[in-house]
Amino acid sequence: MTQENSTEATEFFLLGFGAQHKFRYALFVVFLVIYVTSMVGNIGMILLIKTDSRLRTPMYFFLQHLAFVDICYTSAITPKMLQNFIVGNISISFRGCVMQLLVYATFATSDCYLLAAMAVDRYVAICNPLHYPIVMSRRVCIHLVAGSYVMGSLNASVHTGFTFSLSFCKSNAINHFFCDVPPILALSCSNTDINIRLLAVFVGFNLMSTVLVVIFSYISIMVAILKMSSTTGRKKAFSTCASHLTTVTIFYGTLSYMYLQPHSSNFQENMKVASICYGIMIPMLNPLIYSLRNKEVKEALKVMGEKIL
Repeated sequence: MTQENSTEATEFFLLGFGAQHKFRYALFVVFLVIYVTSMVGNIGMILLIKTDSRLRTPMYFFLQHLAFVDICYTSAITPKMLQNFIVGNISISFRGCVMQLLVYATFATSDCYLLAAMAVDRYVAICNPLHYPIVMSRRVCIHLVAGSYVMGSLNASVHTGFTFSLSFCKSNAINHFFCDVPPILALSCSNTDINIRLLAVFVGFNLMSTVLVVIFSYISIMVAILKMSSTTGRKKAFSTCASHLTTVTIFYGTLSYMYLQPHSSNFQENMKVASICYGIMIPMLNPLIYSLRNKEVKEALKVMGEKIL
């Protein structure tokens, strides 16, 4: 299908926030600091894991990819948002909007599956420690990470393909700060029933399947921890899960709020706030959570700091 048949729009305009023009310089500084912190934290985490031999375990293999995924999906939306704060032209080309949605959806979905894989890793480490090196072998870890990227690519390709096959004759002003499916569907004069069903099915499946894995893993972990006779053993077991559990709670809580909230008069504004937390804040928080609450990461940072000094 050609672009002429599928849409009358050659570009879109990202409206951003309601008070964007009044506070655009302040917003630019705030989100620039957040973005730079996110990049430094996640790139630093990747380099730390690569350089420190003590961090070459399945848990940190997954964490390394989590940092990479965070870099990719926040970079898909934040630079354009920062540009729109400063430059008067808030337009994005049709192809640019397609690519932004494709990249963002790919890595955001991959994030869900990586967090589920990390929950499985913690489950095996605590509930079946003797078989941990065999069950979580290098090959298994690579397959789990590859599966996360495949599921992300599949989800993003379906949504992007169906979304941009619609006709956009109502308006080309997207009431959001990046190209996301719900605000784009609002612009279409085509029948969007299939798109809405697909969004509900895919988002529902991705959320439910990964959340169930996480819930099952942590129920089993909690049972195993409670059965431990040693208080020290319980604290050690819980400490290995604390960072991941914190990340999972923030991530899935925000994602569920974004896509499962009922429509209301404030729906679009609520989506924007949730998107800021999910797409911009969480990638900054993840490396901070893992560095501040993880003993091995803190020790590796200390060693690296001593080498630099």
